[in-house]
Parts: sequence; C-alpha cells; structure tokens
Amino acid sequence: DPGEDSLTYFLGPGLIDHQVNGYLSHSFVGGDLQTSELKEIIQGFWNHGVTSFLPTLTTHTDSVLLSSFKHLDKLLTDQLLARSIPGVHLEGPYISPEAGFRGVHNPDWIRAPDWGEFESWYRASGNRILEVTVAPEIAGNKEFIRKCRELGIVVALGHTAALEADINEAVELGASVSTHLGNGCANTIHRHHNPLWPQLADDRLAASIIVDGFHLTREEVRTFVKAKGTDNTILVSDLTRLAGMPPGRYEDFGRELVMTEEGAIMFPEENVLAGASFLVTRGIENVIKFTGCSLAEAVNMASKNPARVLGLQDRGEIAVGKRADLILFSFDEGKFEVKKTIV
Repeated sequence: DPGEDSLTYFLGPGLIDHQVNGYLSHSFVGGDLQTSELKEIIQGFWNHGVTSFLPTLTTHTDSVLLSSFKHLDKLLTDQLLARSIPGVHLEGPYISPEAGFRGVHNPDWIRAPDWGEFESWYRASGNRILEVTVAPEIAGNKEFIRKCRELGIVVALGHTAALEADINEAVELGASVSTHLGNGCANTIHRHHNPLWPQLADDRLAASIIVDGFHLTREEVRTFVKAKGTDNTILVSDLTRLAGMPPGRYEDFGRELVMTEEGAIMFPEENVLAGASFLVTRGIENVIKFTGCSLAEAVNMASKNPARVLGLQDRGEIAVGKRADLILFSFDEGKFEVKKTIV
C-alpha cells in the first residue's frame, strides 16, 4: 500500500548500474572496505531502487588491483551481498595514455595489456570480473579482447582515441559496449576522424551514457539515443566515493579534485570530469526530459538493457522465472521517486 497520497505508482524491475567506482565515501579500490561498509553501500542503493551493480576498479598498480580483487572476493562470499553484485567491472589500466582521453586515470599506472597480470587479477577476484574497458588502439589489446571473450568477459571500449579501423576490428573480435560514450574523450577532436562516429555508427555496440546533466549536453544525449535507439542505450552513474560529499576540494588517487556546488566532480589540472555524484535515477529523469522517451523506455535503459548486454539472464525484467528484483516508484513532475524495493 503506497499510502493515501494522490500519486500514481508503477511497478518496475530493479535497476542495474554497471559502473560504480564508489559510494558514501567508500571506494572499491584498496583492501580496507569493511563488510559493514559494503552493506551500507548496498542498502543505500536499495533505498533508491538499484538492486544490482558492478563495483568498478579503475587504473592502478598491479599490487593494489590484486589486493582489491582478493578483498572483494572475500567480501562476496557473503551470499546476501553477492546477490546484488553479479560481477566486477575493470576500467583500465589498458587504456589510452593521451591527455583528455585518459580522463582522471593516473598516467603513471596506464600500461599495455599483460595477460599474465590480468589472469592473476581474474583468479584473485574469484573469476568475478564480468566486464573490462579497454582502448582498442593500444598494442596488444586486440589479442586481449579475444582472450577476454573466450572467458565470457564483456569487453567495452572506453578512454580511447581509436579511429574506425581499430574500433571495427575490436567489435569483430567481440567488443559489445561503449563505456560512458562521449566521455573519456579529449575536449578537442577532429570533426571527421574521431572515436565517436564509428562507435555511434555501429549497431553492434550498445552505448552506456552518463546523463547527470554534466557529462553530456542535452543535444549529445538526444543524438546518441537517436543513433543507438532506446533498446541499445544504457544509463550508468559512474559514481565515485565522493558522491554525497559536500562541495570542496578533495584528494583521490593522488589527484586533487573539486566537488562543485552543483554536484559536478572536476579534475582542474586537465579540465575534465572525474566521475559523478548522482545516482542512475538522475539519468532516468534527464533522459526523459532531454529526449522525450517514455518512462518505460527510460527504466529499461537502467534495467533490461544492461542485463542483456552483461548476460544477466536472471534479472532486468518482470517475467516468470526471473528474480523478483522489483521497485515500486512514482514519476511526478519529472521526479523519479522509489517508494519500495524488493530484492
């Protein structure tokens, strides 16, 4: 019973966010995340209708990533926690080292792919690495993509300066999604030959986008959704541990970041964004406002579509045989509000 208010309530599938770097002051990188803190993160997501998410580990040293994967695997032996975390997303370190394209990733830790190194992370994670973001133009990444696909790992293209030939070859090898398309991209690019057009043009690539009002303009969002279609667009948050923190200057992974009054997280040294502070529900609100798509289409972008791309066949839809991950929500005057979450 939603109560005696006059709002109309809808029942939808639980939301799925496959790019979460941290939340509520906690990061997934490092080995100090406590079980109680992970429970706090999961409960925070449940409160807002996110029933599944992928902790995202970003570019770092071999030792830090190895310890991070080991620690997450240990935490996820708790089945109550694991049911909301179907896998882990590794974003980097095999990405473009070029300024702008690398975003806030530390260039000292960006490197060419090393399958032995990656295999050690994969084993340490308990084989939980479900998605990897790479730049296909980096020498060795084509073979890396092939080997990842043999393990059933979803390969995403991101933080890349690649042009048509490298992107096409990566897709032929099995890459299937663009990571936060339009971001992890230099502020100035060639108007004809750049990483955006070939990714937008290829229907085999789903596009994940951050629609928080900072990462992409209204016109970019409208264009991306028109090019990909509502069935091939995925909303992600790209949350960092700074989400929910007050405005000010912070240090994260050795970089000085600024949280603005409006909620944008900036890396002033290179004039780029450094992750996001708004949940994927903000993306649902904005994609409707920006594109005029239906409420159902917007919710699918954060549930059904990511489940399909990630191969999560047990969730993402309300259907017989699927998990009963459900949300009761209202959508009134452009505001998406979760009343109850069932996991």
